[in-house]
Amino acid sequence: MTAAASARTVDTAGPLDDWLRERREQREEAGLRRRLRPLPAGCVDLASNDYLGLSRDPRVVAAARAALDEFGTGSRASRLVTGTLGIHEGLERELCALTGQPAALAFSSGYAANTGVLTALGDADTLIVSDAHAHASLVDGARLSRSPVRIARHSDVAHVAQLLAERSETRAIVVVESVYSVWGDHAPLRDLAEMCKRQNALLLVDEAHGIGVAGGGRGLVHKLGLAGSPHVALTLTLSKALGAQGGAVLGSPALREHLVNTARPFIFDTALAPASSAAATEAARIIGEAPELADRLHERARFVATTLNVPHARAAVQSVPMVTPESAVRAAEQLRARGIAVGCFRPPSVPDGISRLRITAPGNMELQELSGALDHVREVLADVSGGDPVTP
Repeated sequence: MTAAASARTVDTAGPLDDWLRERREQREEAGLRRRLRPLPAGCVDLASNDYLGLSRDPRVVAAARAALDEFGTGSRASRLVTGTLGIHEGLERELCALTGQPAALAFSSGYAANTGVLTALGDADTLIVSDAHAHASLVDGARLSRSPVRIARHSDVAHVAQLLAERSETRAIVVVESVYSVWGDHAPLRDLAEMCKRQNALLLVDEAHGIGVAGGGRGLVHKLGLAGSPHVALTLTLSKALGAQGGAVLGSPALREHLVNTARPFIFDTALAPASSAAATEAARIIGEAPELADRLHERARFVATTLNVPHARAAVQSVPMVTPESAVRAAEQLRARGIAVGCFRPPSVPDGISRLRITAPGNMELQELSGALDHVREVLADVSGGDPVTP
């Protein structure tokens, strides 16, 4: 073996190894290192985004299985090549029926939907006003759009109006979530929609945590009578209450046509898999026909908040603020050891910098099972933080 070959064999350090090690150590010191851990079999899942339990509903599973049999496992190409299937168009029609929007376009994920719509609509002459608590996918979409971006104070309509009034750009987009995932609070959509109408701006509402939850499951925009407004467009994910995978943008037919021609996460991505499309279609139909599913979810959400003595959020997820990131991790690990999974959210995933346990009580979970699991949560909280959550 030559000296050069020997050196290649011995030298296994990559060009970024020192930098990667430093970053890992910094995360460790701050209590912010994340790890991938499979969910143990039999674990009580209080961390899932499957808010209504539809991912295992026999009707939803049967629809996905039928799509597998008819179309196979993948869509095989982008929608603009040969990837558009009848199941995609059926999904878009069902989403329109659920939300009251005139047109829809399905994407491979909610993240792709948010980045796709903002990059397709944004440019140097379009101001994006983004709520301070907007999801990372909206933040990234605004950055990638190359638009000027201003951050509005959380749910502060007057501040949004001020930023719009000061703009020099011709067009403007106001970006909010209908139901925020950290605090569970609702955006002031009526006031924002009226203000956007006066200011000739588009209100883009991410209904990721609203669909299946607010308005009998049809979302907060529909509940407030804003569905179909020319000044309002929606994005949503198919991976939470709809129990599947994928995302969508809903609005006017003109918006849909523009996205088909300009949204890079749509044009250059393989189409949403048939099984996910069929599952989401059936789940949307079920939600539209059974508003009591959302009612059951809210009953359990109130039970979680009351049992853990935390403020009740009008959302699927209830939030337990923790003193430090380390205490949040310890609590989550102790609960997992007891066979209970809870969400553990730390900066930068929380916009206010307060680490939290996030607890979801699926609408299909029996109260007896939920009550038993929450007894463990209370015991662990008392052990880790004295049972005294931080007030945000």
